[in-house]
Amino acid sequence: MIPTLTWTPEGVRFIDQTKLPLEENYVLATTYQQVADVIVTMVVRGAPAIGVSAAYGIALGAQRTSALTPGEFAPEFDRICACLATTRPTAVNLFWAIDRMKRLFATLLAQGATLAQIKEKILAEAHAMYEEDIEACRTMGAFGAALLPDEGSVLTHCNAGALATCGYGTALGVIRSAVEQGKRISVFADETRPFLQGARLTAWELMADHIPTTVICDNMAASLMHAGRIQAVVVGADRIAANGDTANKIGTYNVAILAREHGIPFYVAAPWSTIDLATPTGDSIPIEERPAVEVTHHGGKQLTPNGVGIANPAFDVTPAKYVTAIITERGVLRAPYAESLRATELAHQ
Repeated sequence: MIPTLTWTPEGVRFIDQTKLPLEENYVLATTYQQVADVIVTMVVRGAPAIGVSAAYGIALGAQRTSALTPGEFAPEFDRICACLATTRPTAVNLFWAIDRMKRLFATLLAQGATLAQIKEKILAEAHAMYEEDIEACRTMGAFGAALLPDEGSVLTHCNAGALATCGYGTALGVIRSAVEQGKRISVFADETRPFLQGARLTAWELMADHIPTTVICDNMAASLMHAGRIQAVVVGADRIAANGDTANKIGTYNVAILAREHGIPFYVAAPWSTIDLATPTGDSIPIEERPAVEVTHHGGKQLTPNGVGIANPAFDVTPAKYVTAIITERGVLRAPYAESLRATELAHQ
């Protein structure tokens, strides 16, 4: 399994996704501020991985505190959570993880726990989130594999694999599970400009698993669909609104429209922590604007004229009407999503 992030006695160890695929380097974050920086700079990325990284950042802050009592630690705990909450605004898993830690901390304070007990429980909760993520990915992979053809090609956009999670992956987990079941699946990976997650990360992952993979430029999908070379599309998500509108890496909306036009199923695979029932529609999802340099430069080389205007939204929102099904660890959901999402939530309360 790809070691996306690992807790160690010294700190949290991350594979540096900005260096892949040519260099397999690792970064050790020894403070919660360094964890926040790792998230912002996309050393670690992918909504599920971001959430667990934040949980480990909070645990790291608790382990490193100089406070002597729970009361002394309380304002520092709030600062740690606030710092991590500023890192990536679109990925709802980030806020899900932080809120889960806040609820735990409040419970421990109310129970009169010692600071040593608080440190232990917070770290144990982060470990639990890590294990839950891996299990969720394997479960949704099994659900999603049944939707894929016995033989054919699947298009994916960005990277929703082991590198975007704690292991196995969401969209790539569906593909991995299908292959493990004996289905003969090959993959077209959109390069995913401007950060090239598909070209760099998805291709690297799938080649390591010996799954046939072809990288295509983002503007090639329509041509391949028209030629009948793509049988399904599977993508991940950073936030799914209560009506099924889905925020994912910029360019996903384009792919969804093309899939609908060509009669190709478009599946979204995401853990339940990505579902945001408090956000009614995609119009309310905050869209992160990334630095202009990601567009103006590549590999240290400038590509655009000096002074030209740059837009670099990291995500777009695919309306629910283009989504054939949402694959979660709780099952496969279909439209109308406002009803199926709410019913599934109620069933698991």
